[in-house]
This record gives sequence, structure tokens and C-alpha cells, in this order.
Amino acid sequence: MLRKGSELLLATGGDREVLLDLDYVTGNRGEPQTTDSYGSLQNGGFIPPRNLSAAAASSEDDEDDPIYIHCDKPSSRPEQPLGGNYFRDGRTKIDFVLVWEVKPRKHRSRWRGQSETSGPEEVGARAEEGSSRSERRKAQLARWRDKFTQNLQNAGILLEKEETASEKKTIHYLKLSAPWDVLVYYAEELILRAPLQAQPNPNFNTSDRILRKLYIPNVMAESLPNRPLDYYTCAFRKSKMEKFLGCENHDTYFTNTQRHRIVYELLARTVYGKRKRAEVGVARLLNEGAYTAAFPLHEGPFELPEFEVRPDELNQRQVLFQYWARWSKWYKYQPLDHIREYFGEKIALYFAWLGFYTAWLLPAAVVGVFVFVSGVMSMGTNTPAKEICNSGGSYLMCPLCKTCKPWNMSDICPMAKVGYLFDHPGTVFFSVFMSFWAVTFLEYWKRKMATLAHHWDCMDFQEEEERPRPEFAAMAPSIEYNPVTGVKEPYFPEKARLSRMLTGSMVIIIMLCVVMIFLVSVIMYRGIVSVMMYRTGSFVLRTQAGNIANISSSMVNLALILLMGQVYTALALQLTKWEMHRTQTQYEDAFTFKVFVFQFVNFYSSPFYVAFFKGRFVGYPGHYGTLLGMRNEDCGPGGCLIELAEQLFIIMVGKQLISNVQEFVIPKVKAWQQKRALNKVRGTQKSQEPRRWEEDYQLVECEGLFEEYLEIVLQFGFITIFVAAFPLAPLFALLNNWAEVRLDAHKFVCEYRRPVAERAQNIGVWFNILEALSHLSVIVNAFLIAFTSDFLPRLLYQYKFDNDLNGYVNFTLAYAPPSYTSHPMCRYKAFRDNNGNYTLIYWELLAVRLGFIIAFEHVVFFVLRAIDWMVPDVPESLGLKVKRERYLAKQALADNQEALLVSHRGSASSQASNASFGNMS
Repeated sequence: MLRKGSELLLATGGDREVLLDLDYVTGNRGEPQTTDSYGSLQNGGFIPPRNLSAAAASSEDDEDDPIYIHCDKPSSRPEQPLGGNYFRDGRTKIDFVLVWEVKPRKHRSRWRGQSETSGPEEVGARAEEGSSRSERRKAQLARWRDKFTQNLQNAGILLEKEETASEKKTIHYLKLSAPWDVLVYYAEELILRAPLQAQPNPNFNTSDRILRKLYIPNVMAESLPNRPLDYYTCAFRKSKMEKFLGCENHDTYFTNTQRHRIVYELLARTVYGKRKRAEVGVARLLNEGAYTAAFPLHEGPFELPEFEVRPDELNQRQVLFQYWARWSKWYKYQPLDHIREYFGEKIALYFAWLGFYTAWLLPAAVVGVFVFVSGVMSMGTNTPAKEICNSGGSYLMCPLCKTCKPWNMSDICPMAKVGYLFDHPGTVFFSVFMSFWAVTFLEYWKRKMATLAHHWDCMDFQEEEERPRPEFAAMAPSIEYNPVTGVKEPYFPEKARLSRMLTGSMVIIIMLCVVMIFLVSVIMYRGIVSVMMYRTGSFVLRTQAGNIANISSSMVNLALILLMGQVYTALALQLTKWEMHRTQTQYEDAFTFKVFVFQFVNFYSSPFYVAFFKGRFVGYPGHYGTLLGMRNEDCGPGGCLIELAEQLFIIMVGKQLISNVQEFVIPKVKAWQQKRALNKVRGTQKSQEPRRWEEDYQLVECEGLFEEYLEIVLQFGFITIFVAAFPLAPLFALLNNWAEVRLDAHKFVCEYRRPVAERAQNIGVWFNILEALSHLSVIVNAFLIAFTSDFLPRLLYQYKFDNDLNGYVNFTLAYAPPSYTSHPMCRYKAFRDNNGNYTLIYWELLAVRLGFIIAFEHVVFFVLRAIDWMVPDVPESLGLKVKRERYLAKQALADNQEALLVSHRGSASSQASNASFGNMS
């Protein structure tokens, strides 16, 4: 049993930790006292009446004197109940687990013996005088844990401790449970939603509804056990408890995710050290190293039992594994309600968005494949390619480098044919289609998002006034009053933050310059490889020099992209911490913006160069442009569009393959290392089955959804911005996402510790990024068709000269000027006269290109605005449901509902009598 004051025995090392017996009996609670001290026990903490005086006394003491806690271990361990998610009594649920590791100390018995005759202050001073800095640090962490644990008990949390010991290390597990009255108090404070009325589970799956109406069997549909019920809900109120469904059963009224959220909220508020230093919350204790892990438990093993059981007897984790996380379920719908019930709304929304996006990729992939196949089938009808193949020695082309020889255009016959696959009228149609697809997808996702937010009780969710981040609280130079809450909080001057953000922007610009330097290096590498291929004298190498250089440089570029991405992500993390953002939301938004801006330039700079800059500054024979002494790159024989397609294929598909391998291998390696380390500690206990908290501690810590979102958003950019050059991009994205859904599902169900369930009503700042990318794609595709593709030059030639494009190749070639004496009368691709000046055709074509860009953008953006106007963000049926729910909530929470009805009837009858009296008079 916990003892305080003079009855406490000193625990000077990490090995003397807290063990609290389960003799706490829940009773009536008083309201918490208020205070203006940030992060104090009273401020947001729940204090039972039996601990009010003790908590007040501890808050009045000087916080330099820590509270020490000691308890005795039980002589025997009762049998653990099946499932392992309960205290030793088999009834009290485990809502959270705190873990810390302690290594044995030298001379431990000497300090333990002294603690029996000395007071806490005397022995504490003696320990610090005789210990090294690391020992003093361990003692400090132990004191923080002791005080944190006692304050948790003062706040009403039930605690029980387990440990796994070996000669080298002891692992401590502190199990936490919130009793009913703590849950009720925090449920009202956190504005949790409570069920008022059950209703049939709606079917939000559009494809399933369409197939049902057409009486077509749906192989993607599957019946799942224990599907969560749907309810009309309202904000929880303790005073209206009898109005809510299931309130009589205290054990099952709050879901496990709600219990986890409540306990984590209390863990985040509990003080453990000096209030002036804002030493509060489990997140900062994890950063300081006082705890090595803090997590809620999984519901049980994910493996199916060896004996046969009914589907409705499986635990939630087994249901998710059996019906979602297995590879054999790749073609089935995702059980979003089960995911939300187990992991919370934030993770469920990610998987809902990923599944919705993957489903919408299906029509885009079909159209893309159709466009590609039509290009393959029409290759034989490409008149310019026929002319090139049949030209023989008619077109003697100027050398591509100083030491190269002239070459015949007929040498590039295969590349001219292949280039038509990525540069034909169908690609223009596909770019327009994908512009409409992107905006329509986002509009319908807004509807889906609103529907899910209501279904999951998050439509009116607004993040509460956020507390400062633990790192911010630790590093802030001063304490000021929060004008909203009136509570003292850590404060960092806004001007200082702005100056730091400006400095961080300069660092970002420097890193972007580094990306440009690497891009120039890749360009030079490509030029050197091309020259080397030409000098070999081999016909094959000479004709394929451009392709070899482009493919190898793309692989080098991909390696540099991945390397720079890792370096910059670590740098952006440190920069964002240094900028001292007050709340976690501000911190995450700043970090997301930094990383995305860099990754956008990192991934897309090379494709942008090939699409819009390569071949634009070549010059003409005798007056070639140079970069660092080397001739500027010209587009290859097949044109720049085929080189752009090659780059997109290597960068996009290569990135996806590498990411999938990393997602598959890295968690397994980390879990293996953690399991191996834990098995060493367990030693002789290996013969016993590991308990649930031990098994979960072996798993990998969930690091959030940032990397998952970033990967898919970058993919979205590839399939929309450069889709005119690579119509197969949606197909590769679809194949990747089918694997991505199962990879992520397997990680969350089988390999990650269970994350704390978080509420969310949308995908956050990522939606704004997707909207920006969809609008940017319209502009980029317009310029791509106008300046990179041969679509408009062919169209102009058909209009002015020949509808069958006969003579088009000669039309696009110019003669070298007479001053170029090295190889007179050689040809090069440009619209110039014999003196190297631009011809009238060049200016006519430029006017056509600019006119096409303006017309393309105006038409597409007009249609997009029309789609935005015609497709409401909230479905009409959902609007009716929201009104119905609000009506029920108003009826349930009205304190004087009957009095209002009586008064209304009385006033109506008096008005009627007055009216009749008036008529009589």
C-alpha cells in the first residue's frame, strides 16, 4: 500500500519503483479545484476526495523536494486471466501500459541498507555526492517516475506493476486503469459522443449499391462479424446519463478506444516535476528517457486460435487480420467501421482515403491503358515515322558533339516509332480527362469525408484549446498567461519565432540549391555518357546513346533523390523543433510544409527539366549554347516526351518498389531485434507464455501517418502533373496501392504497437496539398502539350500544308548556316532560316501554342468550377440525418422539456380564450 511523508522509505535507484495495490474502492467524486498554474494536478486532473488534502499538500511543498514512493512486492502472483488485458483480479481492464528499463547498480545493497536508518534528504544527498553524472540522472528519472505515478493515483487512476528481470536488466511494466467515475468525468470534459438511438447500419459503398441494383454478384463484398452498430449520438453529459443507451453497464459503456483516449489525456496532463519548468505529461517523460514506451494494449493475439471458433467469437484484432490484413483479401472492401472502432478515426480516415483513391484509380488506369494501346495500334499509321525510316541518306544530321560525326536520320527509325506511343492525339485527350478526374475525385472525396465524419461522430469535432507541446514547454524561456484559458503557460516571443522561421526558410532555400546542383551534375553525367557511347563507334551504342544515358542517369537521380530525402527529413525535423511551435498541430503543419516543398522539388525537378528546359537552349550549328564548357543537351531522336516517360517510369515505379520493400522489411527487422532483446531479459521464463504487455512491447512503435500520406501524395502528383507523357502512370499507381493497403494494414494489425486512438474529421493539410497539385496539373499539362509534344506542330502543318503529314519531317528541319564549314548542308531540328534566324513559321507556331494554353486552361478550369458547383460537399440525405440527430440531442438534453410543453400548451389555450373573448366583444 502507498505510504507518504515520514512513513515513506527512500528509493535512490531505478530499481526501487512503484507498486500500487488494487485496494482502491471507487466512490463519489468531488469536482476538481481550479488553479491558474499550468499543468498542475488540479488543472485538468481528477482528484478523489480521499486524496484532496494530500494533493493540496504536495502542491504547496517546494517542488525541488520530490515525493518518494515505496511498496512491497506480493509474495505470489495470481493466475492471469485469458486475454491478458486485465489486472490480477481478472476484472479491472488495462487501459494503458508504461514501460521502463533499469540496469542493476553497483553497491545497491549498501544504499538499500542505509535507507532503513536514514531520512530521504540525507540519503538522497549522500547518493548524489557519491555517484557519477549518469547515476544522478538515473536517480532524477526515478524521482520523476515516482511523483508521476503518485499523481496518477491521486487523480483516480488504478495501477498495478509487473516486471521481467535478469542479471543485466529489469523491465518494469506499470498497468493503468481508469475507474468508472474518472471515465465519466473526462468523457464530459473531452466532449465524447454518447449513443441516443440505434439505427440500421448505412451502406456508404457506392459500387456495392450499383451492383445490387443491377443484380450483379459483388465478389468484393464480404460479411464481417461483430460490425459496430450505428447510433444517433450527442455530447456526453453526466447529468443526462439515463438518456443514453447502455448506461447501466459500466464495463462496456465506454469503448476501449474511448478509454485509451481518456487515460492518455490524463497522462498528458499529469505533472511530475517543477511546474515552473512545465514538467508535465508522459510525452516529455518519454523524450527524457524516464519511460521507454507508453501504449494501450492490443485486444489479444492476431493469429486465429488452433481450435475452430465461430467468427463472432474472434477478438477485434483477429477480425481485422482475418478479413482485412491478409494478402488474400486484396480484392475485398475494407472494414472501415471495424478499423475505426479499433484504431480511431484518424487512422480509419487514412485508410478510407487510400481505398477511395485506389478505387478511383481504376477508371483512370483503364483509360490510360486504352490510350497506350491505341498508340501501339496506330504506330503503323504514323506518317512522320515512315518518312524517317524510308529516308535512307536523305537527311544528313549535324553532329551531336564536337568530336562526333554526322549521322543519318534513318538511324533513329525504331525510336521514332516508339516515340509515337507517348506523343499522339490520344495523350492530349488523356491529359484533359485526368484534369477532370483529379478535381472530380477531390469533390466526391469531400462528400465521402463528410459522410464518414458524421457516421463516426466527428462532423462537429473541433480540436480543443491545445496544450503546449512538451518540447516547447521544456525550452520556452518564460511563463505567461494564456489570454484564452487564463492559465499560465510556457511562452516564446513571436518575433523570435518569426526570425527563426526566416532562418529556417534560408536553410530550405540552400537545400533546394543543393538539389539543383545535383540536377546539374546528373545533366553533365548524361552528356559525358552520351559522348562516350558515340566514341565507341558501335552502331547500336551510337543509335541508343541517348536512351542509355537517360536511363542510367534516371537511376542515379533516383538514388540521389532517396538520399537527399532522408537527409532533408532529418534536417527539417530539427528545424521545426528549433522554430518553437507552441502546439502539436502547428508543429505538424510546419513540418509537413517543409518536407513536402523539398520533396516536390527533389522528385519533380528532373522531370520538369526534361519537359520544359531540355532542348530549349541548344542554339544552332556554329553557335551552340554551353554549360560549364559542355554543349547544352538536346532532346533525343524520339523527342523529349519519350525521355520524360522513361524518367517518370524509373523515378515513380522505382520509388514505389523501394518504399514497399522498406515497409515490408524494416518493421520485421525492428520487431526481431526487440523480441531478441526481451527474450534475453526473460531468460529462464522463456518456457512461460509471454503476457500481453510483453508481447506488445516487442512490437514496433507506430510513428504516425506522415510517411504514408507523403508517399501517396507524391504519387498523386506523378499521375496528374505529367500524365500527358506517361499514360500508364495510373495503372502502376493502382497496382502499387493494392499492395500498399495490405502492407499498411498488416503493419498496423500485426507489427505495430497499438496507437492511441485520435479523433479527426478530415485528412488535414494533405487535402489542401492535393487540391494545389490538381490545379497545378492543369497548367503543367497545358504547357507540356503546347511546348514538349509535337501535337501542335503537326496540327499546324495539317492545316497549312498537308492533311496526311507528307513532308512533315523536312518541314521541321533546318539547314546549317554557311558559316558552319565543318559539315556544310547538314540538317538540325528547328524552325530557322539559313542564317540561323527564326522563321515566320516559328512565330506562328508560338502564337498557336500560347493560344492553346489559354484556351485549355480556361475551358478546363470553367468545367472544374461547374463540377465544384454541381457536386455539393454534403449529400442531401446526410443533411437530413444531421437535422434528425440534432433534434434528438435537443430533446434528450433539455432540462425543462416537460415544463416547456406545459407552458406552451398554457399559452396556446390562453391565446385561444383571449381570441374568443375578443370576438364576443
